[in-house]
Amino acid sequence: MSTKEQVLTFLEKCDELKKCKFIMATTKIKDLLKCIVNSPELYKLFDTVTKDFNYPDQKKICLITENDGMLNRSYLSLPQKVGHRLAFIFCLLVEFDRDTLNFNDFLQKYFHEDGSYFASYQAFCNTVIAGLEDLLRQVFKEQLDNADERKSEAFPSVASARAKLISEISIAIEAEKQFIAGASVPDEEKANAYKMLGALLNAVKDGNEELIDALICGYNYFVLFYKCVSDGIASLIEMLAEYEETL
Repeated sequence: MSTKEQVLTFLEKCDELKKCKFIMATTKIKDLLKCIVNSPELYKLFDTVTKDFNYPDQKKICLITENDGMLNRSYLSLPQKVGHRLAFIFCLLVEFDRDTLNFNDFLQKYFHEDGSYFASYQAFCNTVIAGLEDLLRQVFKEQLDNADERKSEAFPSVASARAKLISEISIAIEAEKQFIAGASVPDEEKANAYKMLGALLNAVKDGNEELIDALICGYNYFVLFYKCVSDGIASLIEMLAEYEETL
């Protein structure tokens, strides 16, 4: 099996994990890890990035719990460096597979959305699994750019660009939520902002252009009214506009 075929197979496994029912998630994670073990190029990549990677120390940095004065709020902040991010995600998936870190508890703590496992799982996939896919596409860009029929069928250029944007928008929305959490805004209004951002991400996933535009207007009014404009809001709006062009 060529490098390109190994990577495409892995990306298919990632896609299966994102689309599966929550109850099947740990089984699909196991399949994803088996795919790495059975793919020489992927095994070599993850062996290299994890060789001198201090996962316990990175967990202390990446798994964050903050207190807003009333409640504790926990979230995941992935490492910035590509190698460290790959290593962290791999080690995290291994922990889920071995159950040294309970997957359900992790979702509810670090990806707490509306309280449901479904919403938490979707948020996890949009951030972690979609992010992993993007990293693999970066690392093996040269091999994947040599397109063949299989790639054309599995990852059409427009669909691939759209998927990449959804992943980036998801990360930007999560960052926006973190910003709002620390803003000087009444708690009730913070909750409304979280709802708008969550609905915005769902509208993006559904490709609902009309709803995306309405939510952007509503959120824009909110940040201007409360004078809580983040450094990333302009970039988020640009990505949303770019995404709408792919619809």
